[in-house]
Amino acid sequence: MAVKTTASGKMDKRTKEYKELKARLVKARAAKAKASAPKKQASKLRKTASGKVDKRTKEGKEIAARMAKARKAKNSLVNRIKRLFR
Repeated sequence: MAVKTTASGKMDKRTKEYKELKARLVKARAAKAKASAPKKQASKLRKTASGKVDKRTKEGKEIAARMAKARKAKNSLVNRIKRLFR
């Protein structure tokens, strides 16, 4: 099947063959982009509208508990003494 060309030698964009070719190219590019896209890990964390972790969920409560424990450890007497002698 010969593809019609314009006087300058480019493919004629008005032909059915050109339009089919472009449709196949678009489909192939989309498939390639989908295949090469990095896979996201499905996160169980629900977030609020502002983007913060929702503390009402089980995971959010666990995160908050770990943060509270870390804050408490930071201000413990042992750590305060350590900071004095740095």
